[in-house]
Amino acid sequence: MASIIKANELQDFGGNSIITSDGAGTITINNSALKMTPAFEAYLGGSGGQSVSDNTVTLVQANTEVYDTDSAYDTSTYRFTPQTAGKYFVYGSIQYEAGSNDDLIEDYLYFKLNGSNILETQTDFSNVKIRLHHVNGSMVVDMNGSSDYVELYARINTSSGSGQLLESNTQYKRATHFGAYRIIGA
Repeated sequence: MASIIKANELQDFGGNSIITSDGAGTITINNSALKMTPAFEAYLGGSGGQSVSDNTVTLVQANTEVYDTDSAYDTSTYRFTPQTAGKYFVYGSIQYEAGSNDDLIEDYLYFKLNGSNILETQTDFSNVKIRLHHVNGSMVVDMNGSSDYVELYARINTSSGSGQLLESNTQYKRATHFGAYRIIGA
């Protein structure tokens, strides 16, 4: 047996609108507790990539926002500082390029919370050096909703010690990017 309930608005006991419908199938969630926000995604824009020094931990300059629901990402400091406490799914991806073929020894991706490492990944190519590599990282981070901030960092180690960069949008589209969103119900 099946039932059908038709309504254009769902309210709580206080008369507050939780969900509305336009009658054409578009549903709007009005309760912030049901939204996975604050949320943002930004990528390394521009041409030519971000030049980095060899074997040096460097802040990734993801300077072009795809979206930022609560203005919590700063494109000048490259920090995500949400003003809502909770657990956040944080993700990042970096496209590395060494100066020449067979030059890349290893690359790293880091997440830092308030300036301290909370994730470090490494790929080692010391036995079979390459030129390009793409690395991804993700994790869940508890944030206090006032002063906590998270950042994406990179490190690339090459045999020549020069010519390293993080690829930008023009070469590999959004290959180097950084994002986060609040997890509801966690």
